Amino acid sequence: QVQLVESGGGVVQPGGSLKLSCAAFGISVSNYRMGWYHQSPGQQRELVAAVHRAGQIYYDTSVKGRFTISKDGARDTVYLQMNNLNYKDTAVYYCNAWLTESLNHWGQGTQVTVSS
Repeated sequence: QVQLVESGGGVVQPGGSLKLSCAAFGISVSNYRMGWYHQSPGQQRELVAAVHRAGQIYYDTSVKGRFTISKDGARDTVYLQMNNLNYKDTAVYYCNAWLTESLNHWGQGTQVTVSS
């Protein structure tokens, strides 16, 4: 059974940093496109950053230069380093592992709140 377990969310002041982790069980992160999505209340879930199987990296323009996605194949863990956070970054962040339409897995989400 595949499980993606996120951690690292919390409350941070504007300008602060957080590092999210996504531990994968039942799959190898090296074999999947691994991504981080966020979802604010009343909004659609949106892709923030992704790392493809061959290593190509994508960032949404809203986070480019502030967020860094990385993966550790030995630990089957994906990270999202988030710096210079602002109020618009407040959301639930979900880890995603995608290979095909039927091999598409989600974590339970972790809340990130940017508040002064």
